[in-house]
This record gives sequence, structure tokens and C-alpha cells, in this order.
Amino acid sequence: MESSFISDADTVAQWRDALDREGKKLVFTNGCFDLLHVGHVRYLQEARALGDAMVVALNGDASVRELKGEGRPVNTAEDRAEILCALECVDRVVVFDEKRATRVIDIIRPHLYAKGGDYTPESLNPEERAALDRADAEICILSLVPGKSTSATLKRMQDDGAGDCANGTRPRLAVLGSGKGSNFEAVARAIDAGTLTAEIAVVISDMADAKILELAKARGIPAIQIEPGSEKGGHLGDAALKEIVDRLTAASVDLVILAGFMRIVRAPLLSAFAGRILNIHPSLLPKYPGLGAWRQALKSGDSETGCTVHLVDEGVDTGTILAQAKVPILPGDDADTLHARIQEQEHRLYPQVIGEQWKSHATADPQA
Repeated sequence: MESSFISDADTVAQWRDALDREGKKLVFTNGCFDLLHVGHVRYLQEARALGDAMVVALNGDASVRELKGEGRPVNTAEDRAEILCALECVDRVVVFDEKRATRVIDIIRPHLYAKGGDYTPESLNPEERAALDRADAEICILSLVPGKSTSATLKRMQDDGAGDCANGTRPRLAVLGSGKGSNFEAVARAIDAGTLTAEIAVVISDMADAKILELAKARGIPAIQIEPGSEKGGHLGDAALKEIVDRLTAASVDLVILAGFMRIVRAPLLSAFAGRILNIHPSLLPKYPGLGAWRQALKSGDSETGCTVHLVDEGVDTGTILAQAKVPILPGDDADTLHARIQEQEHRLYPQVIGEQWKSHATADPQA
């Protein structure tokens, strides 16, 4: 990208080597830096103080859209680079078009790498972390300025618009799913029919080939696949959790709807959306949590089963129950016929409870 404010990564690498020969250290940080605010400025000043010079790797416009969704960035890469270069603490700016800064880290090989306090060394993207290890870069996690972020700024601007969301009547939903997306479709159809007043802002899956992503794209809804990480037992890795929180925050999400999401969620997702993450499970909880609940009901010879909408907590299907629907187990039922009838009730119940839960949340918190 040609601009008097944007440097070539190879040129910065030569500058880094010159600094190294002088016994000086180059600090590297990366990000979107859209709508520069005081939190950014303080962070950049603190990062620059770690070494003798600093380069900022800036996500290009396509990269920001992939990470933050349509409508971002607010400012072009050229404008963002010019603003950054006006800061005394920023010496050079490079722009990368990929989703990650891995390539420019490999080229520049910084001495120090700075990142904000919403990250930990473990939650850094694995590809970027590997590049930093190859460069033998020291990783420095810096504190954030509370309440100062681009997403918070945009949310205040949206609220000032006095739209439905500001009045607590039209929540923005994120749907997380791993499979076919039948409950996503049920929620979307309820919105189409006007029986659920809401907007689906983003769909996220841990599976690249999940049909729910295709369904979202067909409706023009941002559809994102995240790498879940290598943790066992159905847990999401730190980097995956951090990326999900970033995506949801960027999309100004009000409620998180799990729809066949086959991963166990935990902090920071639970803390970022406390009391605002819902799940639907195919049993009358607390009976039969976990996988294959309808099969367990059949095997146990139960006369009825059903589905449960509940809040999500640290356990597996242990959160507060919001609503249930019963389904009789009929003579001759097998796993497929029973599951199909349970899903009929899921598709009716879930949109209804989503609407009721948002009304309850907005009433309890008028600023929601």
C-alpha cells in the first residue's frame, strides 16, 4: 500500500537490524486502531516506553472487516496510519491485509511485542505467538484504560441514535452453533414473522463446514468460523474465547444464543455476557445433561422427555432454567422420531424465551 505514512515491512526489518547493531530495542504492536481514543494513546505511549523505537502493524481494511464485521473500519487504513504517525510515540506504521500479523512479525523480528491487558500470553493467536517465538521476542502485556474502546464508543453512538436497541426492545443476537442450524432457522423465521422482535447480528461456529454458516450467509448475516483450539473435553481454547468475545463486542451483541454449539464456554465469554447467554437442551433438565439426551430418555424407559431453555454457566447444562416443554415418548419411538418431535418444541419455545428474557433483562437494567 503506497502512502507517505505507511512503511514497507522489509524496510522496517532493515531499520530493526540497524537498531540492533546499536544495542537498541524495537517494540512491535498490532491492531485495528479504528476511531483512535485516549485508551489507544495511553497504551501506545506505554508500549513505546518499553524500548527505543516502535512500529505499529495496522490491519488493512479487508482485514478489519473480516475481524470486526461489515461497517468497520470507520476510517480507512491510510487515514488510520496518518493519525498514528502524528503521535510522537509511533515511529513507523506498516499495514497488513491478512487476518493475522504473522507475516510481518516474521519479516520484522521485533525485540519486544506489546499487547493490551484483555490478552494473556496464552490467549494470543497461536500463529502470531509462534512467529514471536521464532523471533525470540519478549511479550509484554499492558493494562487497558477501563471503559475506553472503539466498540464502547460505537455502542454509545448507536444508543444516542434512540433506536429500538436503545429502548431495550430490539436486541442484537449472536448465534453460536456447530451443526445444521435448525434452531438458528427457527429464531430467524420468528423474526421474519414478527413474533420475535430482534436482529441476528452475527453467527459463529467452531466448525468450518457447519451448515449453520451456510444458512447465515444465505440470509446476508455475517458468518464466522473460529478455530476452537486443541483443548480436550469440548473446551474452547483461550485464543478462541478471546476471539469470540472480540467478535461479539464488535457486533454490539446484546444476547448470545447457543444453538447446537458443541463446546463448553467459560470466562472471559461468561463474564463479558453474564446472564445474557442462553442455551436449549433436548431434555427436561436436570435429567440427562450432556450429549444424546433423548437417547438416554429412551434407554431409561421414560414416558416423557422434552426440552429446556436455560442460562449458561460454568457447568454442562447446569444454568438457571428459564422454560421447558414436555414431549411424550410414544410406543414405537426411536431416537430419530423422538428427536424430531423434541425439535418441534425447541423451535417453538426458543424464540419465545429469547424475547421474554430480553424484556426481563431490559426491565432489570434500563441502560441495556
